[in-house]
Amino acid sequence: MATFSYVARDQLGKVQEGTADAENDQILVRRLRERGLWVQKIDRVKGDGGAGAAKAQKAAPVTKATARKKRIGKVKPRDLTMFCRQFSTMINAGVSLVRCLAVLEQQAGSPNLKAVIREVQYSVEGGETLTRSLSRFPRIFSNLFIGLVRAGEVGGVLDETLDRLATFLEEDLKLKGKVKAAMTYPAIVMIIAVLIVVGLVTFIVPKFMELFKDFNLTMPAPTQMLINVSNFMTNPINDIILVGVIVVMVIAINRIKATKTGKLYYDKLMLKVPVFGNLNHKIALARFSRTMSTLLESGVPILQALETVAGALDNEVLSSAVLDARAAVREGERLGEPLERAKLFPPMVVQMISIGEETGSLDAMLAKVADFYESEADAAIESLTSAIEPILIVFLGGVVGFIVVAMFLPLVKIIEGLSS
Repeated sequence: MATFSYVARDQLGKVQEGTADAENDQILVRRLRERGLWVQKIDRVKGDGGAGAAKAQKAAPVTKATARKKRIGKVKPRDLTMFCRQFSTMINAGVSLVRCLAVLEQQAGSPNLKAVIREVQYSVEGGETLTRSLSRFPRIFSNLFIGLVRAGEVGGVLDETLDRLATFLEEDLKLKGKVKAAMTYPAIVMIIAVLIVVGLVTFIVPKFMELFKDFNLTMPAPTQMLINVSNFMTNPINDIILVGVIVVMVIAINRIKATKTGKLYYDKLMLKVPVFGNLNHKIALARFSRTMSTLLESGVPILQALETVAGALDNEVLSSAVLDARAAVREGERLGEPLERAKLFPPMVVQMISIGEETGSLDAMLAKVADFYESEADAAIESLTSAIEPILIVFLGGVVGFIVVAMFLPLVKIIEGLSS
């Protein structure tokens, strides 16, 4: 336990000084904050075995003294959405910014988000803007997030901007959830299929093969193929090589995707893949339209909005097209013209954008485009799920059926030999 002297201000702005005992300065700051005091300075008094107090050592401001040494982990999108919604409600109710952050820190369920809010609060208390404080955590708050908060601070409508941001995050999370849900069933079926095949080939097939060796049979082609696969799978060296090849391929693909050129070619491929390419394109268009609409509605200038959207899209092909459009708009062109030249935006999207520019309601038109493509993506996901289920069942049945037939063909030859 150490003794600290402190200087703080209450909610009326009056300066209060005093001393208190605490395990460390952060715990004392928390206790004082719970009493409605905002700490300006802390001095630690070190004891000398009870013989008296040593000379007080002046501490740095709280914003520096409490800077976190270790890296803060990720925050779930759902927690971030709740943070925005609660923040918006409190700002709208007239609660001060620092007080909002103090309450949000106490209510945050995620330890990582709690730590982030605490650091943001210290920065704001030290005189920094909310935008600058949030930008210190680029792994938590995206360029889109920072851009919207900046627009809200400049325009004096932070509560409305945070509310729009919460709505955007909710819609984005909902769309991602639908895609994950649609892919969960096929993934489970494929895992089960692989486990069944590996189990049959590794444990069942070798027992049958031992039986067939005693009869000196010439194995049918399907059976011989199955034997070759079984021999390969039951050899530990081959298994190690196979796993190694898979690991190397995964690492290589991730390394390639980490480069801009590799990500560009990968995204091009993802847009051309049968069935899934069309779905990926619709999801990217919905994300582009929703993000752009939210930014423009919040008062972000169009050039800054296009730059932010390009960074928010998880598709390098569309991001490059958006950046090219930004360059064209900066030269005086309308937004619809470069997007049309990119050949990545359907005529309906280009026409809606052109009408929005002419009528001065580009944000509303983009919101309608986002609604349309989100519903299109929902329909595509549902039809894809409906089509995948029977295909996977037939595939799994075909694989298991091939193994069963391949194992029983020699038995048929043995029975025919015994009856002749």
